[in-house]
Amino acid sequence: MNALGVVSRRLCAGVAGRVSGWSAHSLRPFAGITVSQIDEEVAKLLELKAQLGGDEGKHQFTLKTAKGTRDYNPKQMAIREKVFNTIIGCFKRHGAETIDTPVFELKETLTGKYGEDSKLIYDLKDQGGELLSLRYDLTVPFARYLAMNKISNIKRYHIAKVYRRDNPAMTRGRYREFYQCDFDIAGQYDPMIPDAECLKIVHEILSELELGDFRIKVNDRRILDGMFAVCGVPDDKFRTICSTVDKLDKMSWEDVRSEMVKEKGLSEEAADQIGQYVSMQGGKDLAERLLQDAKMSQSKQACAGLTDMKLLFSYLELFQVTDKVVFDLSLARGLDYYTGVIYEAILTQNGPAPEAGEKGEEGVSVGSVAGGGRYDGLVGMFDPKGRKVPCVGVSIGIERVFSILEQKAEVRGSEKVRTTETQVMVASAQKNLLEERLKLTAELWNAGIKAEVMYKKNPKLLSQLQHCEDSGIPLVAILGEQELKDGVVKLRDVHSREEADVLRAELVEEIKKRIADV
Repeated sequence: MNALGVVSRRLCAGVAGRVSGWSAHSLRPFAGITVSQIDEEVAKLLELKAQLGGDEGKHQFTLKTAKGTRDYNPKQMAIREKVFNTIIGCFKRHGAETIDTPVFELKETLTGKYGEDSKLIYDLKDQGGELLSLRYDLTVPFARYLAMNKISNIKRYHIAKVYRRDNPAMTRGRYREFYQCDFDIAGQYDPMIPDAECLKIVHEILSELELGDFRIKVNDRRILDGMFAVCGVPDDKFRTICSTVDKLDKMSWEDVRSEMVKEKGLSEEAADQIGQYVSMQGGKDLAERLLQDAKMSQSKQACAGLTDMKLLFSYLELFQVTDKVVFDLSLARGLDYYTGVIYEAILTQNGPAPEAGEKGEEGVSVGSVAGGGRYDGLVGMFDPKGRKVPCVGVSIGIERVFSILEQKAEVRGSEKVRTTETQVMVASAQKNLLEERLKLTAELWNAGIKAEVMYKKNPKLLSQLQHCEDSGIPLVAILGEQELKDGVVKLRDVHSREEADVLRAELVEEIKKRIADV
């Protein structure tokens, strides 16, 4: 510590801290100096010390992102943009329009909509008299939006970040801040037609992204509730038992059974009956078989769900996606707002390493990459008059998709991922041509061509060409004194290294033609 620091510290501790307790006798050595003068001098020293700095007061901190979040470099962002474009293209192909909602909602808007997952909601401190929470998903804000604006029909997509106070598993694309890509159809329509389209959309997106083999599991909350009823689950335990069954993709049946019996208080007999049903998988044939089942046929709710399941599969056959869709009675999805069909897409190969205990069909590691279902009662929970708007939708687990595609890019290694979309580099072969380069670059920009120019007055031609090689820029427009005299530009193909003189007046047209041919 420097001398000033020693003096100021001693003054602070030894003078300012004791002066209030001194008597007139003890102050005699400081005759003529008032307490206020001492305070002023101490304040000056402290201010000077703060200006000069020192060992004290230095705050050591670690440069890192918050837990469960990450930064994305240009290569990763290029992959993300490509994925987003694929997904948005699919949503638009199916006639959706887009909306946006605030990143936080009133806390009461989100409370009681997510079952046991409600504990994962991020609450914010009181801001201006409002208790707020960060949005947990995009579905509840969408339902609030419909009720608030009295909208009864819309087909919308929404891509935005959501927040969950979860235990992150970064290598598997599980974060506390992440994007969701939602597609929803709201409105009163004939049964299962919108539901089938949502499943078709999942099939299209996963096929187009080439993530590997996948399966789309389908079930119905009415079938689940009917199954719980005929198996002897008390009404007040339906939701909590549903949340436990929802863990079957991560836990063995033995562990799920143990949780239902030991933690949730369900009878062993009821748990064993549930076990017989949740092991069943099939298609339309399974729905027909369960309609004849002695127990399931006793539940009107289950029968209604099974009848709709048969209808759903008949539409899926027309959409030609039944090769990837399976009716699976173990699928539960723990969110409280689902009222009908529910579904979840899982990868059955090429995914990152799963969490402990997570296994899929035939022991192959899997990961959920999409999920959704029907939620006919959610809008009515917000509407003052309880007006219901039937809704069905799907959410793509985009972070999981990114993780898989990033790993694939790492495996390929040598394959370059373009991080810019520059189409032409405007270069010069001689010195003192900066103004001409800038003039030509502006011409290309004004014509809608993506162009770049080096920020040096006299860059070497080799450096400019190397930049094109490294960045994947396909064309170079080269200017030289002779080209300027002749009214031409030398257009170079970076890949083939072929060059051709093009009239300046025809350059834009020639570039657009070449770009279109790529």
